Amino acid sequence: MLWRASALAAVFFAVTACGDDSSETVGSGGSATSATSSSSTTGGSGGSGGGGDLDVSVCDPANDNFSLTIDNPYLPMVVGTVLTLEDGAGLLLEITVLDETQDVAGITTRVLEERESEAGELVEVSRNYFVQAPDGTVCYYGEDVDIYENGMITSHEGAWLAGVGRNQPGIMMPANPMVGMTYAQEIAPGVAMDRGEITKVGEPYTVPFMMYPDTIETIDTTPLEPGTRSLKVYARDVGLIFDDGAELTNVTTM
Repeated sequence: MLWRASALAAVFFAVTACGDDSSETVGSGGSATSATSSSSTTGGSGGSGGGGDLDVSVCDPANDNFSLTIDNPYLPMVVGTVLTLEDGAGLLLEITVLDETQDVAGITTRVLEERESEAGELVEVSRNYFVQAPDGTVCYYGEDVDIYENGMITSHEGAWLAGVGRNQPGIMMPANPMVGMTYAQEIAPGVAMDRGEITKVGEPYTVPFMMYPDTIETIDTTPLEPGTRSLKVYARDVGLIFDDGAELTNVTTM
């Protein structure tokens, strides 16, 4: 699965659900600098309150007019960029935009590698495949996954590729994010079926690396794990800065 999903998300949302409507919706460590309940219905940069389920046909490989230049403001992928996220409890997530491509469903995609470690031990490596549609939508064409235990690959759980069986590419980041938008991120029946919903747009958010003045917040769900909700925050010109308690601690360029 792209990015990180954990039981922490279920705990986080169970706790926040007990608060009043004016409470901030933030995770451990990170802070929505000026977040209030009203911000969930008002858009900032990228548009005002919109809503509705997005049409994934924008990512259909039949379109055949995609770009490896991924410059969506909230999910840019500049080759050589490495984002490091940590949760303060031993989890380390390194996200690297590789100078590599992969053909998926007849489309040449950009490769983004994730390496996840816990207490210094490698637990997962995934190679994720992306392209950008002409309107700026970032399309997700699947991933190859290696799950590790004691230094050995034990499974490929969660791996899927668009064009195999009934699998289709999904939307990882809309071209013009607006509060209320929902979209299928992964369309691999029985394997990967994540969906995203944009809940905040244009708000500042602070992580250990720095304060970002313009971010969007999403909540991801999947019918494969009913009741599980995953909170993520993306910053303009950077990408993912918060993922279920893991916060951005460093940005480098190789």
